Amino acid sequence: MKYNVPNLLTIARIFMTPLFLALLLWASLPHRFLIAAAVYGLAALTDCIDGKLARKYDQITNFGKLVDPIADKILTTSALLGFMTMGLCNIWIVVIVLTREFTISSVRMIAAAEGVVIPANFWGKLKTASQMIFTLVILLLGEIFAVLPQNVLPPQLTLSAISNGLLWITAVLTVISGVIYLKDSKNVIDFTK
Repeated sequence: MKYNVPNLLTIARIFMTPLFLALLLWASLPHRFLIAAAVYGLAALTDCIDGKLARKYDQITNFGKLVDPIADKILTTSALLGFMTMGLCNIWIVVIVLTREFTISSVRMIAAAEGVVIPANFWGKLKTASQMIFTLVILLLGEIFAVLPQNVLPPQLTLSAISNGLLWITAVLTVISGVIYLKDSKNVIDFTK
């Protein structure tokens, strides 16, 4: 298979994910939040660039339509799992997101078996964008909280409280985007086969 630049950027995003997670979870690494944010930001940037390049140079492929959302899910889910490990993400947020992702991936596989490729919709893109932006915000706040002297902020203003608040927003968007995707898929997939 011949790869174009957008597809290579998508593949690069998949390979950047374990590096990001390893840096985030490396507790003794100085400025780990900032370094992890840089890697995550670069990976998220590939998501913006690959779609624009594919559209601009007419390089939209079925590979890109299928693998690009999977690369996004790998990146965003790894951040949630890393945050959960660190006490920055409620387990129910992870369950909601993973349930949606597995459900939508299953629908995509059914569609692919019928020769139909269903691209991400606006709500799915909004959900992914919010996850990526909020993850970067949490990472940057993590760096700030790590270097601030203790007792500077009010005790209720913790990184965990802020992080969970932001991630609950993405969980709600995840549910909305999943419901809309399932509704739209009924119009193009024969679920009786």
